[in-house]
Amino acid sequence: MIRLPEQSLLVSGGSRHGYFPVPEVPGSERLPFSLKVVLENLLRHQHTGLVSAGQVASLVGAAGAEPGAPEIAFHPSRVFLHDTNGVPVLTDLAAMRDAATAEGLPPEVIDTRLPAHMTVDHSVVTDFFARPDAPQLNVRREYERNAERYRFLKWGQQAFRSLRVVPPGAGIMHQVNIEYLADVVTTRDGLVFPDTVAGTDSHTTMVNGLAVLAWGVGGIEAEAALLGQPVSMLVPPVVGVALQGQLRPGVTATDLVLTLTERMRQTGVVGAFVEFFGPGVASTTVETRCTIANMSPEFGSTCAIFPPDERLVDYLTLTGRDAGQVRLVRDYFDAQQMWHDPDRAPEFSRVVTLDLDDVRPALAGPRRPQDRVPLERMPQAVAAATPGGDVPKAWPVPGHGAVAIASLTSCTNTSNPAVMIAAGLLARNAVDRGLRVPDWVKTSLAPGSTVVTDYLTDLGLVGPLEQLGFGLVGYGCMTCIGNSGDLLPEMTRLVREEGLAAAAVLSGNRNFDGRINNDVSLNFLASPPLVVAFALAGTTDIDLSTQPLGEDAEGRPVLLADIWPTDGEVAEAARGALTPQMFTRAYATLFDGDENWRALDAPTGPTFSWDPSSTYLQPPPFVRRAEPGDPTTEAGASAAGASCRIRGARVLELLGDSVTTDHICPAGRIPSTSPSGRFLMGQGVELRDLNSYASRRGNWQVMELGGFGNARLVNHLVPDAPGGRTLDLTDVDRPVVEVPTAARRYAAEGVPLVVLGGHEYGTGSSRDWAAKVTALLGVRAVIARSFERIHRSNLVGMGVLPLEFRDGQDPTSLGLDGLEVLDVSGPPGDLVAGAATVTATHPDTGRVTEFDVRVRLDTARERDYYLAGGLLPYVLQQVRAAAGPPPDAR
Repeated sequence: MIRLPEQSLLVSGGSRHGYFPVPEVPGSERLPFSLKVVLENLLRHQHTGLVSAGQVASLVGAAGAEPGAPEIAFHPSRVFLHDTNGVPVLTDLAAMRDAATAEGLPPEVIDTRLPAHMTVDHSVVTDFFARPDAPQLNVRREYERNAERYRFLKWGQQAFRSLRVVPPGAGIMHQVNIEYLADVVTTRDGLVFPDTVAGTDSHTTMVNGLAVLAWGVGGIEAEAALLGQPVSMLVPPVVGVALQGQLRPGVTATDLVLTLTERMRQTGVVGAFVEFFGPGVASTTVETRCTIANMSPEFGSTCAIFPPDERLVDYLTLTGRDAGQVRLVRDYFDAQQMWHDPDRAPEFSRVVTLDLDDVRPALAGPRRPQDRVPLERMPQAVAAATPGGDVPKAWPVPGHGAVAIASLTSCTNTSNPAVMIAAGLLARNAVDRGLRVPDWVKTSLAPGSTVVTDYLTDLGLVGPLEQLGFGLVGYGCMTCIGNSGDLLPEMTRLVREEGLAAAAVLSGNRNFDGRINNDVSLNFLASPPLVVAFALAGTTDIDLSTQPLGEDAEGRPVLLADIWPTDGEVAEAARGALTPQMFTRAYATLFDGDENWRALDAPTGPTFSWDPSSTYLQPPPFVRRAEPGDPTTEAGASAAGASCRIRGARVLELLGDSVTTDHICPAGRIPSTSPSGRFLMGQGVELRDLNSYASRRGNWQVMELGGFGNARLVNHLVPDAPGGRTLDLTDVDRPVVEVPTAARRYAAEGVPLVVLGGHEYGTGSSRDWAAKVTALLGVRAVIARSFERIHRSNLVGMGVLPLEFRDGQDPTSLGLDGLEVLDVSGPPGDLVAGAATVTATHPDTGRVTEFDVRVRLDTARERDYYLAGGLLPYVLQQVRAAAGPPPDAR
């Protein structure tokens, strides 16, 4: 058995710090960097009783091997949130305080135990654009829509001791994280250790580019971490990606990441750590590493991390980090023998090799980030995704694939000066040739920090971008999260009345159906300079490698190659454009907010006073589990004899592959004709103030009505109906009804529900609401061919049982049409990684189909969450037990 090392002493810059030496664990030298960080985490928490020498031995011995991975309790050093997930986190915590108070406990027994930052960046909308006052007007509308939510956030900051809010206008959370918040190596309570983060946004992984182990979790998992609970996980396999060579001239970091996304999805890395190594690592800048790491969720991986090296040290210095902190980072990684060695490969579960020289210019789309499209194949991609037939000659646009939105947005790429400067130079060259963007294109610039506009201004590139319509609209996720605002009126008419398949081109990370804009069906991810280029062309149905994107003032065709800046021009412009002072100036007042934020009056006190008439904030029903004795759903009460039974269930949704959290729980604007829109307007909300689903996550009633409501979700129970519809199987006529209507009818008759899905169920954002709305609608189990990691764990956290079909099986192969009555039973004994039996009886034919499924409760702690009815009831049980009986019961 391994003997766990004792605490050692590290002296850095005259300061003394305790640390737990990873190199003293035999076999640790073979581990990838990411598992060394996990190992240190275990060593540092050995006193909690949740870590054993056996777990450490298993970790070192497994080295990330897939079979038989040990279960561990991982303790992140901080929690990271944004407003649209942070508001529901706070509503849950506020409701838990209410529950504690109702039981005679002081409300402060529910309090944050870890440092937490919440960045308000997901609420500003591109209402105004291409005008100098667009940022101010968009901020004004932001506060008109969201003042109530923002006052709630200010209440939360004073109510919970370790929560700090980054007010609107500072930038996008992940760019703020890499440029300022991440310290890479943390000192606390006399110890020094690696910075590790659990974030409520799946792109929390962006900070992996700074050698910070971080990944996205659901809001309910974040709440548990905030309250002192560890993240329960199996030691993941670690897939090594060997980078070789260098990128060709004219190939961007975005082209690289889209190539990697395609490659990693083909490789299959769901639930795995991805770690980069090899000689090609040194040729990638930290900004490029962050662009790659940001897209880890699109790979399907838990993280996509780069080990520390000299480039990291240089980046920390450039971004204005304290010299003593930079020295500590160097000294700590030295002591822990964690520096990247390009000549030595750790032991990985698998190794994938990528030659950077093979990367070519590309986009991704029109509906998934992993569907890479070489630049020259864009016409074929558009043709394959649009209706056939002749385009009406009267259309004032080129046809299907016309660009409705072109946006320089998202921290994914706006954090990378090379591609942003390239976009500015291309805009300058285009303006010099007399090119302009067509009138039907909605353009915008929404960078992830104020540093971006500072260096673009200093380089004289803001003017050319503005001349093409790419003026600043705000600092926030905006178009990337779906806050793209309305299309131009004529484009809206063509889409809604004449069937135009419109396109968006953006420098973001997600392009799922219905995410960017309800009226845009084709969505392509691209590098910033390509975003500008397609805006100029006005269409995506074009091969920009050979076809002109426009004509100059003399009527001569202009090719993309004519205005594309050289790598030398980009490097020359970037040289000296960024300075440490630029970053220290930008972040000196990070937590202060503007006059709008400072003027907000917020309530105070340890508990929140709910307004029954509020359409934004309502106390959620998730804290207490369902009453025991439910005749349709039973769960064992002990780990030893745990079992589950779901009897008489009906299928709510029969779904295919790659169903995303956007399909399950839309994030974009709320249509007035939707159940949520009708509900809000019935509450007196004006059409212009419906806002987005993301902004309404503090009101569970609105979210329940939006469940499975994405217009482009295909429910194979009603394949010809738009998303948000299903069959009401309580009625002998089986009418097609809206999902919430069906759910209410099933609930009234005590009928539990099941969702049947395909591969990669729950891909996309780490939003807990996709699981919450599933539970609210009465779904007791989801049976899928495979799950995306975050959504599976979120389902468990909501007391919904995730089950997987056996290899080779799915509803089609089993002959299921979704009309069956389902019984789920088992497994006997422990639920963890067990098997259950599903019996499906067809009501028309009497045919009985019985099949086994895997129970995807992967750890003992997940089993405990499920048996408690969800993570929040479990945590409340723990708090209650720790506090003892209330005073009047003693």
